[in-house]
Amino acid sequence: MQQPAESSRLVIYAALAGNFLVALTKLWAAAWTGSSAMLSESIHSLVDMGNELLLLYGLQRANRRPDHDHPLGYGREVYFWSFVVAVLIVTFGAGLSIYEGIRHILDPEPMENVVANYLVLLSAAIFEGCSWLLTLHKFKGRKRLAELPDEVLRSKDPPTFIVLLEDTAALLGIAAAFAGIWLSQHFNEPIWDGVASIVIGVILAATAAVLGQETKGLLIGERAQQEVLDSILAEATSLDGVAGANGVLTVHLAPHQILAALSVEFEDKLTTPQIEALVIEMETHLHALHPEIVALFIKPQTAGRFHDVLHKQRNEDPGTT
Repeated sequence: MQQPAESSRLVIYAALAGNFLVALTKLWAAAWTGSSAMLSESIHSLVDMGNELLLLYGLQRANRRPDHDHPLGYGREVYFWSFVVAVLIVTFGAGLSIYEGIRHILDPEPMENVVANYLVLLSAAIFEGCSWLLTLHKFKGRKRLAELPDEVLRSKDPPTFIVLLEDTAALLGIAAAFAGIWLSQHFNEPIWDGVASIVIGVILAATAAVLGQETKGLLIGERAQQEVLDSILAEATSLDGVAGANGVLTVHLAPHQILAALSVEFEDKLTTPQIEALVIEMETHLHALHPEIVALFIKPQTAGRFHDVLHKQRNEDPGTT
């Protein structure tokens, strides 16, 4: 399970290096030219750097071994810090960018040395584009581009899709900053620079809304993907002595850690020692097939009983428990 985690770290390190270079160049350009959009872009890059450091911290915390108080480990630290990142994007990134844009519209100031802004934006586009391509390659795999929005919704690995969405927002922000600077110069109206800053803030707010929704679901607890569930049931059913696999309940503890509870009906002719041996065989097969399953519970149960209990749990009034 270390390989996927290392892959996420590589993506974050690449994004962190790119944002560091971008932030320095944008801050220099903002100080030299007085561009509101460029200052907002600087804030954007600095917030992204802070977010990536938090994601690395979350990955490091999630790797701690289970202990007495946390017998299933600390995997959900990744989801917690990912949610914090989404909140920070709204409060610092979007909030400050919109504030800076409104301030510049109310008190517009003409820009100086516009060529420097264009050069910085071009450099930023190159740095961000390289990071975006690397993240896209890691996240996309063999999937088509048209499948990526659904894949973000299905993904259980927030660090990777957060960096992908951050880089996408960064490229859109660079385009908005370029448009704002060009319009300000073309029409000799500095307020367009402030409008661009507000647009950048809106882009960040929309990105944060998507990230917040997805990470909240993971933090609460989401099931494994359907193909994993189908594979678990098919493997359990294939073993001799199993009358049927009634169902499996799963929850992601981390991007590559799954807890699974499997309901199985065994053949009536089996003795208790035979059932115990079959359970061990089933555990061995499932762990080999899905090493991401870090905790597996197998319950002998008839199909009718399993569905009755499941129906009761889903329809029970939470206020009565």
